[in-house]
Amino acid sequence: MTDTASEDQLHFDVVIVGAGPASLSAAIRLKQLAQDADSDISVCILEKGSEVGAHVLSGNVFETRALDELLPNWKDLDAPLKVKVEKDEFLYLTKKKSYALPTPPQMHNTKNYIISLGNLCRWLGTHAESMGVEIYPGFAVAKCLFDKNGSVCGVETVPMGLDENANKTPAYEPGVQIIAKHIMLGEGCRGSLTKEIFKKYDLKGDQPQTYGIGIKEIWEVSPEQHQEGKVTHTIGWPLDQKTYGGSFFYHMENNQVAVGYVVGLDYWNPHMSPYHEFQRLKHHPKLEPLFKGGKRIAYGARALNEGGYQSMPRVSFPGGSIIGCAAGFLNVPKIKGSHTAMKSGMIAADIVFDALSVKGTPKIGALDQRIKESWIGEELYKVRNIRPGFRWGLIPGMLNAALETYITRGQSPWTLSHHKDNESLVPAADAPKIDYPKADGKISFDRLSNVFYSATNHAEGQPCHLILSNPDVALSINNKIYDSPETRYCPAGVYEILEDSKSGEKSLKINSQNCVHCKTCDIKDPTQNIDWVPPQGGGGPNYPNM
Repeated sequence: MTDTASEDQLHFDVVIVGAGPASLSAAIRLKQLAQDADSDISVCILEKGSEVGAHVLSGNVFETRALDELLPNWKDLDAPLKVKVEKDEFLYLTKKKSYALPTPPQMHNTKNYIISLGNLCRWLGTHAESMGVEIYPGFAVAKCLFDKNGSVCGVETVPMGLDENANKTPAYEPGVQIIAKHIMLGEGCRGSLTKEIFKKYDLKGDQPQTYGIGIKEIWEVSPEQHQEGKVTHTIGWPLDQKTYGGSFFYHMENNQVAVGYVVGLDYWNPHMSPYHEFQRLKHHPKLEPLFKGGKRIAYGARALNEGGYQSMPRVSFPGGSIIGCAAGFLNVPKIKGSHTAMKSGMIAADIVFDALSVKGTPKIGALDQRIKESWIGEELYKVRNIRPGFRWGLIPGMLNAALETYITRGQSPWTLSHHKDNESLVPAADAPKIDYPKADGKISFDRLSNVFYSATNHAEGQPCHLILSNPDVALSINNKIYDSPETRYCPAGVYEILEDSKSGEKSLKINSQNCVHCKTCDIKDPTQNIDWVPPQGGGGPNYPNM
Protein backbone atom coordinates (compact mmCIF):
# COMPACT_ATOMS: atom_id res chain seq x y z
CA MET A 1 0.00 0.00 0.00
CA THR A 2 1.26 3.48 -0.84
CA ASP A 3 1.25 6.09 1.86
CA THR A 4 -1.17 8.95 1.27
CA ALA A 5 -1.55 12.02 3.48
CA SER A 6 -4.45 11.83 5.90
CA GLU A 7 -5.60 13.74 8.95
CA ASP A 8 -6.14 10.40 10.68
CA GLN A 9 -2.49 9.42 10.46
CA LEU A 10 -0.17 9.52 13.45
CA HIS A 11 3.48 10.44 12.94
CA PHE A 12 6.59 9.41 14.88
CA ASP A 13 10.28 9.24 14.24
CA VAL A 14 10.41 5.52 15.09
CA VAL A 15 7.58 3.02 15.39
CA ILE A 16 8.29 -0.37 16.98
CA VAL A 17 5.89 -3.29 16.51
CA GLY A 18 5.72 -5.54 19.59
CA ALA A 19 6.59 -4.82 23.20
CA GLY A 20 9.00 -7.65 23.88
CA PRO A 21 12.51 -7.33 25.38
CA ALA A 22 14.16 -6.37 22.07
CA SER A 23 11.62 -3.63 21.32
CA LEU A 24 11.67 -2.14 24.80
CA SER A 25 15.47 -2.18 24.86
CA ALA A 26 15.56 -0.42 21.49
CA ALA A 27 13.11 2.24 22.68
CA ILE A 28 15.02 2.88 25.90
CA ARG A 29 18.32 3.07 24.03
CA LEU A 30 16.89 5.57 21.54
CA LYS A 31 15.77 7.82 24.38
CA GLN A 32 19.13 7.47 26.16
CA LEU A 33 20.95 8.55 23.00
CA ALA A 34 18.60 11.51 22.56
CA GLN A 35 19.20 12.61 26.14
CA ASP A 36 22.97 12.33 25.72
CA ALA A 37 22.79 14.41 22.54
CA ASP A 38 20.39 16.93 24.11
CA SER A 39 17.93 16.25 21.30
CA ASP A 40 14.54 14.62 20.96
CA ILE A 41 13.21 11.59 19.15
CA SER A 42 9.60 10.42 19.17
CA VAL A 43 9.22 6.68 19.72
CA CYS A 44 6.01 4.64 19.66
CA ILE A 45 5.55 0.96 20.54
CA LEU A 46 2.45 -0.92 19.36
CA GLU A 47 1.58 -4.09 21.30
CA LYS A 48 -1.20 -6.50 20.28
CA GLY A 49 -1.62 -7.85 23.81
CA SER A 50 -3.98 -6.27 26.29
CA GLU A 51 -0.95 -4.99 28.23
CA VAL A 52 2.81 -5.12 28.01
CA GLY A 53 3.83 -8.68 28.88
CA ALA A 54 0.42 -10.22 28.19
CA HIS A 55 1.79 -12.26 25.26
CA VAL A 56 5.32 -12.80 26.56
CA LEU A 57 6.24 -16.38 27.44
CA SER A 58 9.68 -17.78 28.11
CA GLY A 59 11.51 -20.26 30.39
CA ASN A 60 13.30 -18.11 31.68
CA VAL A 61 16.80 -18.31 33.12
CA PHE A 62 18.06 -14.84 32.35
CA GLU A 63 21.58 -13.74 31.53
CA THR A 64 22.04 -10.08 32.45
CA ARG A 65 24.74 -9.17 29.90
CA ALA A 66 22.54 -6.93 27.73
CA LEU A 67 20.65 -5.48 30.69
CA ASP A 68 24.00 -4.59 32.31
CA GLU A 69 24.82 -2.56 29.20
CA LEU A 70 21.40 -0.95 28.86
CA LEU A 71 20.68 -0.10 32.50
CA PRO A 72 23.81 -0.72 34.61
CA ASN A 73 21.94 0.36 37.75
CA TRP A 74 19.07 -2.09 37.24
CA LYS A 75 19.39 -3.38 40.81
CA ASP A 76 18.88 0.12 42.19
CA LEU A 77 15.87 0.50 39.88
CA ASP A 78 14.26 -2.57 41.46
CA ALA A 79 14.29 -4.76 38.35
CA PRO A 80 12.28 -7.99 38.86
CA LEU A 81 15.37 -10.20 39.08
CA LYS A 82 15.19 -11.68 42.55
CA VAL A 83 16.05 -15.38 42.37
CA LYS A 84 19.65 -16.19 41.54
CA VAL A 85 20.42 -19.68 40.28
CA GLU A 86 21.94 -21.78 43.06
CA LYS A 87 22.09 -25.24 41.49
CA ASP A 88 22.12 -26.82 38.01
CA GLU A 89 20.92 -30.36 37.32
CA PHE A 90 20.95 -32.18 33.97
CA LEU A 91 19.15 -35.51 33.69
CA TYR A 92 18.75 -38.24 31.09
CA LEU A 93 15.42 -40.01 31.48
CA THR A 94 14.33 -43.51 30.57
CA LYS A 95 10.73 -44.56 31.13
CA LYS A 96 11.34 -45.52 34.76
CA LYS A 97 14.76 -44.16 35.72
CA SER A 98 16.86 -41.02 35.61
CA TYR A 99 20.60 -40.56 35.26
CA ALA A 100 22.53 -37.43 36.21
CA LEU A 101 24.77 -36.15 33.40
CA PRO A 102 27.53 -33.55 33.52
CA THR A 103 25.98 -30.15 32.92
CA PRO A 104 27.22 -28.78 29.57
CA PRO A 105 29.25 -25.57 30.01
CA GLN A 106 26.71 -23.53 28.04
CA MET A 107 24.09 -24.48 30.65
CA HIS A 108 26.05 -23.37 33.72
CA ASN A 109 23.66 -20.83 35.22
CA THR A 110 25.07 -19.84 38.60
CA LYS A 111 25.50 -16.20 37.50
CA ASN A 112 21.99 -16.02 36.08
CA TYR A 113 18.50 -15.36 37.43
CA ILE A 114 15.21 -17.25 37.26
CA ILE A 115 12.66 -14.68 36.16
CA SER A 116 9.31 -14.03 34.53
CA LEU A 117 10.18 -12.45 31.19
CA GLY A 118 6.69 -10.98 31.07
CA ASN A 119 7.31 -9.16 34.35
CA LEU A 120 10.71 -7.96 33.12
CA CYS A 121 8.97 -6.52 30.05
CA ARG A 122 6.39 -4.80 32.24
CA TRP A 123 9.22 -3.23 34.22
CA LEU A 124 11.10 -2.20 31.07
CA GLY A 125 7.86 -0.75 29.70
CA THR A 126 7.36 1.42 32.78
CA HIS A 127 10.94 2.64 32.48
CA ALA A 128 10.51 3.36 28.76
CA GLU A 129 7.35 5.37 29.39
CA SER A 130 9.12 7.39 32.07
CA MET A 131 11.60 8.43 29.38
CA GLY A 132 8.86 9.55 27.00
CA VAL A 133 8.23 6.42 24.91
CA GLU A 134 4.57 6.11 23.92
CA ILE A 135 3.31 2.54 24.35
CA TYR A 136 -0.09 1.50 23.01
CA PRO A 137 -1.22 -1.98 24.14
CA GLY A 138 -4.25 -3.52 22.46
CA PHE A 139 -3.15 -2.32 19.02
CA ALA A 140 -2.49 -5.24 16.65
CA VAL A 141 -0.80 -4.30 13.39
CA ALA A 142 -2.33 -5.65 10.19
CA LYS A 143 0.15 -4.54 7.53
CA CYS A 144 3.06 -2.36 6.56
CA LEU A 145 2.62 0.78 4.47
CA PHE A 146 4.96 1.59 1.58
CA ASP A 147 5.93 4.84 -0.14
CA LYS A 148 6.22 5.37 -3.88
CA ASN A 149 9.80 4.07 -3.84
CA GLY A 150 8.81 0.78 -2.25
CA SER A 151 10.23 1.57 1.18
CA VAL A 152 8.27 0.89 4.36
CA CYS A 153 6.96 4.19 5.67
CA GLY A 154 4.49 3.11 8.32
CA VAL A 155 2.03 0.50 9.56
CA GLU A 156 -1.73 0.14 9.80
CA THR A 157 -3.52 -1.44 12.74
CA VAL A 158 -6.17 -4.15 12.53
CA PRO A 159 -9.65 -2.63 12.05
CA MET A 160 -12.16 -3.17 14.82
CA GLY A 161 -15.82 -4.04 14.55
CA LEU A 162 -15.83 -6.51 11.66
CA ASP A 163 -18.08 -9.57 11.86
CA GLU A 164 -16.97 -13.14 11.11
CA ASN A 165 -17.49 -12.53 7.38
CA ALA A 166 -15.39 -9.33 7.49
CA ASN A 167 -18.47 -7.13 7.08
CA LYS A 168 -18.63 -3.83 8.95
CA THR A 169 -20.80 -3.73 12.06
CA PRO A 170 -22.15 -0.58 13.80
CA ALA A 171 -19.06 -0.77 16.02
CA TYR A 172 -16.67 -0.62 13.04
CA GLU A 173 -13.50 1.42 13.41
CA PRO A 174 -10.98 1.50 10.56
CA GLY A 175 -7.34 0.70 11.13
CA VAL A 176 -5.10 3.56 12.18
CA GLN A 177 -2.21 4.50 9.91
CA ILE A 178 0.97 5.31 11.82
CA ILE A 179 3.78 6.86 9.79
CA ALA A 180 7.43 6.85 10.82
CA LYS A 181 10.89 7.57 9.52
CA HIS A 182 11.90 4.07 10.59
CA ILE A 183 9.94 0.93 11.48
CA MET A 184 11.34 -1.77 13.77
CA LEU A 185 9.67 -5.17 13.73
CA GLY A 186 10.02 -6.81 17.13
CA GLU A 187 7.05 -9.14 16.89
CA GLY A 188 8.76 -12.22 18.28
CA CYS A 189 9.08 -15.62 16.64
CA ARG A 190 7.25 -16.00 13.31
CA GLY A 191 5.81 -12.50 13.32
CA SER A 192 3.12 -11.94 10.68
CA LEU A 193 4.54 -8.65 9.36
CA THR A 194 8.07 -10.01 9.50
CA LYS A 195 7.01 -12.99 7.41
CA GLU A 196 5.67 -10.72 4.68
CA ILE A 197 8.74 -8.47 4.78
CA PHE A 198 10.95 -11.55 4.40
CA LYS A 199 9.09 -12.39 1.19
CA LYS A 200 8.96 -8.87 -0.24
CA TYR A 201 12.65 -8.13 0.22
CA ASP A 202 13.97 -11.73 0.07
CA LEU A 203 15.65 -11.54 3.48
CA LYS A 204 15.95 -15.28 4.17
CA GLY A 205 19.14 -16.64 5.72
CA ASP A 206 21.64 -19.09 4.27
CA GLN A 207 19.70 -21.98 5.83
CA PRO A 208 15.97 -22.38 6.52
CA GLN A 209 14.83 -21.26 9.93
CA THR A 210 13.90 -24.14 12.21
CA TYR A 211 11.69 -23.93 15.28
CA GLY A 212 10.59 -25.54 18.50
CA ILE A 213 7.32 -25.42 20.40
CA GLY A 214 7.65 -24.48 24.05
CA ILE A 215 4.81 -25.47 26.38
CA LYS A 216 4.85 -24.16 29.93
CA GLU A 217 2.97 -24.37 33.20
CA ILE A 218 3.59 -22.57 36.45
CA TRP A 219 2.99 -24.61 39.59
CA GLU A 220 2.72 -23.71 43.22
CA VAL A 221 4.29 -26.71 44.94
CA SER A 222 4.45 -27.83 48.54
CA PRO A 223 7.28 -26.16 50.51
CA GLU A 224 9.10 -29.45 51.07
CA GLN A 225 9.38 -29.93 47.29
CA HIS A 226 10.57 -26.39 46.59
CA GLN A 227 14.26 -25.48 46.24
CA GLU A 228 14.48 -21.79 45.36
CA GLY A 229 17.18 -21.21 42.74
CA LYS A 230 17.33 -24.79 41.48
CA VAL A 231 17.44 -25.36 37.71
CA THR A 232 16.77 -28.81 36.23
CA HIS A 233 16.85 -29.81 32.56
CA THR A 234 16.01 -33.24 31.16
CA ILE A 235 16.44 -35.05 27.86
CA GLY A 236 15.35 -38.51 26.71
CA TRP A 237 11.99 -40.05 27.63
CA PRO A 238 9.18 -39.61 26.66
CA LEU A 239 10.47 -38.60 23.19
CA ASP A 240 11.85 -41.21 20.82
CA GLN A 241 15.54 -41.15 19.95
CA LYS A 242 14.93 -39.37 16.62
CA THR A 243 13.02 -36.41 18.06
CA TYR A 244 14.74 -33.35 19.54
CA GLY A 245 13.46 -31.89 22.78
CA GLY A 246 13.71 -31.65 26.54
CA SER A 247 12.16 -30.22 29.67
CA PHE A 248 12.94 -27.54 32.24
CA PHE A 249 12.08 -27.05 35.91
CA TYR A 250 12.94 -23.63 37.34
CA HIS A 251 12.30 -23.06 41.05
CA MET A 252 11.20 -19.44 41.45
CA GLU A 253 10.18 -17.55 44.59
CA ASN A 254 7.02 -18.12 46.64
CA ASN A 255 7.08 -21.93 46.20
CA GLN A 256 6.47 -21.52 42.47
CA VAL A 257 8.13 -23.67 39.80
CA ALA A 258 8.16 -22.95 36.05
CA VAL A 259 7.72 -26.30 34.32
CA GLY A 260 8.05 -26.65 30.58
CA TYR A 261 8.75 -28.81 27.57
CA VAL A 262 10.34 -27.87 24.26
CA VAL A 263 9.97 -30.11 21.19
CA GLY A 264 11.73 -29.41 17.91
CA LEU A 265 9.19 -28.80 15.16
CA ASP A 266 11.26 -30.88 12.78
CA TYR A 267 9.75 -33.99 14.41
CA TRP A 268 8.86 -36.82 12.04
CA ASN A 269 5.84 -38.70 13.41
CA PRO A 270 2.49 -37.04 12.53
CA HIS A 271 0.81 -38.97 15.35
CA MET A 272 2.93 -37.21 17.97
CA SER A 273 1.45 -34.49 20.18
CA PRO A 274 4.03 -32.26 21.91
CA TYR A 275 1.38 -31.25 24.44
CA HIS A 276 0.61 -34.83 25.44
CA GLU A 277 4.31 -35.72 25.60
CA PHE A 278 4.63 -32.92 28.16
CA GLN A 279 1.70 -34.18 30.19
CA ARG A 280 3.01 -37.72 30.45
CA LEU A 281 6.52 -36.45 31.26
CA LYS A 282 5.18 -35.11 34.56
CA HIS A 283 4.30 -38.66 35.65
CA HIS A 284 7.91 -39.86 35.46
CA PRO A 285 8.90 -41.40 38.84
CA LYS A 286 11.72 -38.84 39.24
CA LEU A 287 9.47 -35.86 38.52
CA GLU A 288 6.00 -36.76 39.78
CA PRO A 289 6.73 -36.10 43.48
CA LEU A 290 7.29 -32.41 42.66
CA PHE A 291 3.64 -32.02 41.70
CA LYS A 292 1.96 -33.96 44.47
CA GLY A 293 0.24 -31.57 46.84
CA GLY A 294 0.74 -28.69 44.41
CA LYS A 295 -1.47 -26.88 41.95
CA ARG A 296 -1.03 -25.41 38.49
CA ILE A 297 -1.63 -21.67 38.35
CA ALA A 298 -0.79 -20.72 34.75
CA TYR A 299 -0.36 -22.24 31.29
CA GLY A 300 0.87 -21.10 27.90
CA ALA A 301 2.76 -22.02 24.75
CA ARG A 302 4.96 -20.28 22.18
CA ALA A 303 7.10 -21.21 19.20
CA LEU A 304 10.79 -20.34 19.35
CA ASN A 305 13.53 -19.98 16.72
CA GLU A 306 16.18 -22.68 16.82
CA GLY A 307 18.05 -22.10 13.55
CA GLY A 308 20.87 -20.03 15.04
CA TYR A 309 23.73 -18.43 13.14
CA GLN A 310 23.23 -20.02 9.71
CA SER A 311 19.49 -19.27 9.70
CA MET A 312 19.80 -15.60 10.64
CA PRO A 313 18.01 -13.56 7.96
CA ARG A 314 19.09 -10.19 6.68
CA VAL A 315 17.57 -7.82 9.20
CA SER A 316 17.68 -4.44 7.47
CA PHE A 317 15.32 -3.43 4.68
CA PRO A 318 14.23 -0.14 3.07
CA GLY A 319 12.56 1.88 5.81
CA GLY A 320 13.02 -0.57 8.64
CA SER A 321 14.78 -3.30 10.57
CA ILE A 322 14.00 -6.61 12.27
CA ILE A 323 15.04 -7.14 15.88
CA GLY A 324 14.86 -9.81 18.54
CA CYS A 325 13.21 -13.19 18.07
CA ALA A 326 11.48 -11.93 14.93
CA ALA A 327 14.91 -12.51 13.39
CA GLY A 328 15.95 -15.42 15.62
CA PHE A 329 18.91 -14.99 17.97
CA LEU A 330 18.25 -17.86 20.37
CA ASN A 331 21.35 -19.64 21.64
CA VAL A 332 19.92 -23.18 21.66
CA PRO A 333 22.62 -24.98 23.72
CA LYS A 334 22.46 -22.18 26.29
CA ILE A 335 18.62 -22.19 26.13
CA LYS A 336 18.67 -18.40 26.19
CA GLY A 337 17.66 -15.69 23.76
CA SER A 338 16.44 -12.74 25.81
CA HIS A 339 19.91 -11.23 26.23
CA THR A 340 20.71 -11.52 22.51
CA ALA A 341 17.27 -10.14 21.59
CA MET A 342 17.81 -7.12 23.83
CA LYS A 343 21.27 -6.51 22.40
CA SER A 344 19.94 -6.61 18.83
CA GLY A 345 17.43 -3.90 19.71
CA MET A 346 20.16 -1.78 21.26
CA ILE A 347 22.40 -2.11 18.20
CA ALA A 348 19.49 -1.20 15.92
CA ALA A 349 18.77 1.86 18.07
CA ASP A 350 22.39 3.04 17.78
CA ILE A 351 22.30 2.77 13.98
CA VAL A 352 18.87 4.38 13.58
CA PHE A 353 19.62 7.26 15.92
CA ASP A 354 22.88 8.09 14.13
CA ALA A 355 21.12 8.07 10.76
CA LEU A 356 18.15 10.17 11.87
CA SER A 357 20.47 12.66 13.57
CA VAL A 358 21.83 13.67 10.17
CA LYS A 359 18.37 13.45 8.58
CA GLY A 360 19.32 10.30 6.73
CA THR A 361 18.24 6.67 6.72
CA PRO A 362 20.19 3.67 8.00
CA LYS A 363 22.40 2.09 5.37
CA ILE A 364 20.98 -1.24 4.21
CA GLY A 365 23.12 -3.98 5.67
CA ALA A 366 24.61 -1.91 8.48
CA LEU A 367 22.59 -3.68 11.16
CA ASP A 368 23.42 -7.10 9.72
CA GLN A 369 27.13 -6.34 9.84
CA ARG A 370 27.04 -4.85 13.33
CA ILE A 371 25.14 -7.85 14.75
CA LYS A 372 27.58 -10.36 13.28
CA GLU A 373 30.52 -8.33 14.60
CA SER A 374 28.98 -8.05 18.08
CA TRP A 375 28.99 -10.61 20.86
CA ILE A 376 25.68 -11.88 19.42
CA GLY A 377 27.43 -13.06 16.29
CA GLU A 378 30.38 -14.44 18.24
CA GLU A 379 28.13 -16.34 20.64
CA LEU A 380 25.89 -17.85 17.98
CA TYR A 381 28.73 -18.76 15.63
CA LYS A 382 30.44 -20.91 18.27
CA VAL A 383 27.35 -23.07 18.79
CA ARG A 384 26.06 -23.09 15.20
CA ASN A 385 26.61 -26.83 14.68
CA ILE A 386 25.06 -28.15 17.88
CA ARG A 387 21.31 -27.97 17.14
CA PRO A 388 21.52 -29.30 13.54
CA GLY A 389 23.59 -32.24 14.79
CA PHE A 390 20.47 -33.65 16.45
CA ARG A 391 18.81 -34.28 13.10
CA TRP A 392 20.62 -37.67 13.20
CA GLY A 393 19.12 -38.55 16.57
CA LEU A 394 19.74 -37.99 20.28
CA ILE A 395 22.95 -39.98 20.76
CA PRO A 396 24.69 -38.74 17.56
CA GLY A 397 23.55 -35.23 18.45
CA MET A 398 25.08 -35.43 21.93
CA LEU A 399 28.35 -36.81 20.53
CA ASN A 400 28.46 -33.98 17.99
CA ALA A 401 27.71 -31.44 20.73
CA ALA A 402 30.62 -32.80 22.77
CA LEU A 403 32.90 -32.52 19.74
CA GLU A 404 31.85 -28.92 19.08
CA THR A 405 32.06 -27.94 22.75
CA TYR A 406 35.23 -29.62 23.97
CA ILE A 407 37.34 -30.36 20.84
CA THR A 408 36.77 -27.81 18.08
CA ARG A 409 35.28 -25.24 20.52
CA GLY A 410 32.97 -23.90 17.84
CA GLN A 411 35.70 -23.42 15.25
CA SER A 412 34.95 -26.46 13.06
CA PRO A 413 35.76 -25.82 9.38
CA TRP A 414 32.21 -26.80 8.46
CA THR A 415 28.72 -25.48 9.12
CA LEU A 416 25.88 -27.98 9.37
CA SER A 417 22.60 -27.32 7.60
CA HIS A 418 18.94 -27.28 8.60
CA HIS A 419 15.82 -28.51 6.83
CA LYS A 420 12.33 -27.04 6.73
CA ASP A 421 10.16 -28.14 9.64
CA ASN A 422 6.99 -28.46 7.54
CA GLU A 423 8.70 -31.02 5.27
CA SER A 424 9.81 -33.41 8.02
CA LEU A 425 6.62 -35.43 8.60
CA VAL A 426 6.34 -38.91 7.11
CA PRO A 427 2.93 -40.21 5.96
CA ALA A 428 0.78 -41.35 8.86
CA ALA A 429 0.66 -44.90 7.48
CA ASP A 430 4.46 -45.11 7.85
CA ALA A 431 4.59 -44.01 11.48
CA PRO A 432 3.53 -45.77 14.69
CA LYS A 433 0.51 -44.43 16.51
CA ILE A 434 1.05 -43.24 20.06
CA ASP A 435 -1.33 -44.20 22.86
CA TYR A 436 -1.30 -41.28 25.26
CA PRO A 437 -2.63 -41.90 28.77
CA LYS A 438 -5.73 -40.04 29.83
CA ALA A 439 -5.12 -36.94 31.93
CA ASP A 440 -5.73 -37.50 35.63
CA GLY A 441 -6.82 -33.90 36.31
CA LYS A 442 -4.31 -33.58 39.13
CA ILE A 443 -0.87 -33.66 37.52
CA SER A 444 -1.78 -34.00 33.84
CA PHE A 445 -4.56 -32.09 32.12
CA ASP A 446 -6.49 -31.96 28.85
CA ARG A 447 -5.77 -29.04 26.54
CA LEU A 448 -9.00 -27.11 27.04
CA SER A 449 -8.61 -27.29 30.80
CA ASN A 450 -5.14 -25.78 30.48
CA VAL A 451 -6.19 -23.09 28.01
CA PHE A 452 -8.41 -21.71 30.77
CA TYR A 453 -5.24 -21.06 32.79
CA SER A 454 -3.81 -18.96 29.96
CA ALA A 455 -6.70 -16.47 30.37
CA THR A 456 -7.13 -16.54 26.58
CA ASN A 457 -9.98 -14.48 25.22
CA HIS A 458 -10.99 -13.22 21.78
CA ALA A 459 -13.90 -10.91 21.03
CA GLU A 460 -16.74 -12.93 19.53
CA GLY A 461 -17.94 -12.41 15.99
CA GLN A 462 -14.65 -11.21 14.46
CA PRO A 463 -12.99 -12.70 11.36
CA CYS A 464 -11.04 -15.90 11.97
CA HIS A 465 -7.34 -15.08 12.26
CA LEU A 466 -6.28 -18.57 11.14
CA ILE A 467 -6.64 -18.50 7.38
CA LEU A 468 -6.54 -21.53 5.10
CA SER A 469 -5.09 -20.67 1.70
CA ASN A 470 -6.94 -23.67 0.24
CA PRO A 471 -9.61 -25.17 2.54
CA ASP A 472 -9.67 -28.41 0.53
CA VAL A 473 -6.08 -29.19 1.52
CA ALA A 474 -7.17 -29.78 5.13
CA LEU A 475 -8.81 -33.02 4.03
CA SER A 476 -7.17 -33.96 0.71
CA ILE A 477 -3.62 -33.77 2.10
CA ASN A 478 -3.53 -33.17 5.84
CA ASN A 479 -6.21 -35.69 6.72
CA LYS A 480 -5.67 -38.22 3.95
CA ILE A 481 -1.87 -38.39 4.11
CA TYR A 482 -0.91 -37.17 7.59
CA ASP A 483 -4.03 -37.94 9.66
CA SER A 484 -4.63 -34.24 10.42
CA PRO A 485 -1.51 -33.42 12.46
CA GLU A 486 -2.86 -29.94 13.25
CA THR A 487 -5.24 -31.60 15.71
CA ARG A 488 -2.16 -32.75 17.67
CA TYR A 489 0.59 -30.15 17.24
CA CYS A 490 -1.67 -27.30 18.38
CA PRO A 491 -1.27 -26.95 22.18
CA ALA A 492 -4.67 -25.28 22.55
CA GLY A 493 -7.09 -27.62 20.76
CA VAL A 494 -7.84 -25.09 18.03
CA TYR A 495 -8.17 -27.64 15.21
CA GLU A 496 -10.80 -30.36 15.23
CA ILE A 497 -11.92 -32.91 12.62
CA LEU A 498 -15.70 -33.39 12.59
CA GLU A 499 -17.48 -36.29 10.91
CA ASP A 500 -21.12 -36.20 9.87
CA SER A 501 -22.94 -39.07 11.57
CA LYS A 502 -25.12 -39.75 8.52
CA SER A 503 -22.96 -39.08 5.48
CA GLY A 504 -19.59 -39.79 7.05
CA GLU A 505 -18.19 -36.63 5.47
CA LYS A 506 -15.37 -34.97 7.35
CA SER A 507 -14.70 -31.27 7.91
CA LEU A 508 -12.12 -29.19 9.73
CA LYS A 509 -13.40 -26.95 12.50
CA ILE A 510 -11.18 -24.08 13.65
CA ASN A 511 -11.84 -23.01 17.25
CA SER A 512 -9.90 -19.77 16.90
CA GLN A 513 -11.13 -18.45 20.25
CA ASN A 514 -8.81 -21.00 21.93
CA CYS A 515 -5.68 -19.75 20.13
CA VAL A 516 -2.78 -18.82 22.42
CA HIS A 517 -0.85 -17.20 19.53
CA CYS A 518 1.97 -19.76 19.60
CA LYS A 519 2.30 -19.78 15.74
CA THR A 520 2.97 -23.54 15.61
CA CYS A 521 0.32 -24.11 12.93
CA ASP A 522 1.85 -21.41 10.74
CA ILE A 523 5.19 -23.23 10.96
CA LYS A 524 4.39 -26.97 10.97
CA ASP A 525 1.52 -27.29 8.48
CA PRO A 526 2.88 -29.66 5.79
CA THR A 527 1.88 -27.50 2.81
CA GLN A 528 2.10 -24.13 4.60
CA ASN A 529 -1.63 -23.81 4.06
CA ILE A 530 -2.34 -22.11 7.42
CA ASP A 531 -1.60 -18.40 7.71
CA TRP A 532 -1.68 -16.88 11.20
CA VAL A 533 -2.67 -13.19 11.08
CA PRO A 534 -3.32 -10.88 14.04
CA PRO A 535 -6.85 -10.82 15.46
CA GLN A 536 -8.31 -7.65 16.91
CA GLY A 537 -6.02 -5.94 19.38
CA GLY A 538 -6.17 -7.15 22.95
CA GLY A 539 -7.21 -10.69 22.02
CA GLY A 540 -5.30 -13.82 22.90
CA PRO A 541 -3.67 -14.94 26.15
CA ASN A 542 -3.23 -12.73 29.18
CA TYR A 543 -0.21 -14.23 30.86
CA PRO A 544 0.20 -12.98 34.43
CA ASN A 545 3.67 -14.22 35.33
CA MET A 546 5.15 -16.08 32.35
